[in-house]
Amino acid sequence: MFTLLPRENVFFSLFNKSAANAHEAAKLLADLLEDYADVPAKAQRLKDLEHVGDEIAHQIFDRLAKTFIAPIDREDIHEIASRMDDIVDLADTAANRMLLYKVDRPTDDAKQLGRVLVKATALLAEAFAHLSDLKRSDEILRLCIEVHTQENEGDRINHHALAALFEDGTSPVDIIKWKDIYFIIETATDVCEDVANVIHTVVAKNA
Repeated sequence: MFTLLPRENVFFSLFNKSAANAHEAAKLLADLLEDYADVPAKAQRLKDLEHVGDEIAHQIFDRLAKTFIAPIDREDIHEIASRMDDIVDLADTAANRMLLYKVDRPTDDAKQLGRVLVKATALLAEAFAHLSDLKRSDEILRLCIEVHTQENEGDRINHHALAALFEDGTSPVDIIKWKDIYFIIETATDVCEDVANVIHTVVAKNA
């Protein structure tokens, strides 16, 4: 027998947990970039957060499969869960690349990209905190726009970083390393924008 739960608030609670985990991963990556010490230990902490993110995503998918009536469109729930998990995966991957490539020290551009990711994930966490109350739709949409602003800033920093690699006499090996690391962190900011777009869509459908 089905239980009708048209306002299954557990999804909003899980979104909040996922957003908090992504923000924690972003802060940890930024800390690694700013204070490049105890790198293996910090990378392991990011790996632990990646496992937490996987578990939250699985909880959302499992709950979605068992819920007869979801509070928002099912495809939006699935997309949010998947993309939030991607943010943590990318932060974890960036840290592991630095270990794998035996990076001596992070560049200033990498540090700036890390700060942008922290800001973007903080904005998403705030937006998710309001999502269950669509009377706050104007505030939610403002936060989504701010995420777009951070993504644009990430693009700008990435372009500057790539240009600098070829202007500063960087060795070909280091160019390959840093192009990859920059791409991973900047992609994480792109995914934040993807999530903001889904939130915007949810608000537009339900406000």
